[in-house]
Amino acid sequence: MGDGTATCIDILLAIILPPLGVFLKFGCKVEFWICLLLTIFGYIPGIIYAIYAITKD
Repeated sequence: MGDGTATCIDILLAIILPPLGVFLKFGCKVEFWICLLLTIFGYIPGIIYAIYAITKD
């Protein structure tokens, strides 16, 4: 599997459960905690941040 497939799977996980997608990409770093907080406050902000965090590079 290439890099594109892994990113696609990460994005799908980020849509279903945003903190999980970010956790699989970064581990238990600050990005995960930000995503978890945003998901608790609202599901949509959590998804937006998760997709942003996964696709930025």
